[in-house]
Amino acid sequence: MKRLIQCTALLLGLFSTAALCNTGLAFVHGTGKQTDALNDYWTKEFVNSVRAGLPNSALYTVVNCDFEQYMWDDGAAGCLAQQLTQFIDENAITNLKIITHSNGGNVVRWILSNPSSDGRYPLIINKTTHIIALAPSSGGTPLADAVIAGNSFEQTLGWILGFGNNAVKQQQVADMAYYNANWLYGTAGRPSLGKTFESVVGSDVDSAIWDGDSYCAGYQNQVALEFTQNWLDSCSDGFLNCSSQSAAGTVWFKDKQKTKGSEPLSHQQSRRACFNLDSLVRDRI
Repeated sequence: MKRLIQCTALLLGLFSTAALCNTGLAFVHGTGKQTDALNDYWTKEFVNSVRAGLPNSALYTVVNCDFEQYMWDDGAAGCLAQQLTQFIDENAITNLKIITHSNGGNVVRWILSNPSSDGRYPLIINKTTHIIALAPSSGGTPLADAVIAGNSFEQTLGWILGFGNNAVKQQQVADMAYYNANWLYGTAGRPSLGKTFESVVGSDVDSAIWDGDSYCAGYQNQVALEFTQNWLDSCSDGFLNCSSQSAAGTVWFKDKQKTKGSEPLSHQQSRRACFNLDSLVRDRI
């Protein structure tokens, strides 16, 4: 209703109707080389539910890039910039909202923080108004350190991280601290991103075999993430500590504060339609 009132007011003010209300939505995946992120990363259930919150639900795009690379790499930030620019231009988008997950938030922050690095960045920055970062790895993760060090549970982490790719190296805790201090905006003591960047924080993992909630987004994923919690803080989603998820921008909410049944969101569940997360995001955009 608020969007309708705003658009109506603009029309009554005799502004041109062209693109005044063209709100677009981009889904930006996390670590991995994606060719069909709609089905393989997000699922149609989640994407279709969230985009229903747009004034025009057809104005959305699901990004497919090589996020096994460093965030500034052409396959990562370059690919993201190209796909967002094309989406903006082809649809006359004037108000771009972005949903990211995990390391996708770092790639988005790279673009917002380095406007002079690529000729496509200023347009994207100008059009972007709101980023919802689902379980962003803004402060890195000790699990990346463990994978690079060749820790014994590397095989368990393979389905989440891959094996020693540049994106994993980038998410080592000390590396992300360096990038946050020198190249990225939005963390404590650094310039603001200039855009709303709000995170959803996952705080725990449930994998009890008798609990139906443990099966949302795949029971085997919950078991693996609960195992990796042994290398993380007590407040974590099985991949990221809560402190990492909260390191950039502002916290919108910590899972149990808003989820159905006050359920925690594991790192896998925070990109799926689990415990009304999709409806919360839909209403937020």
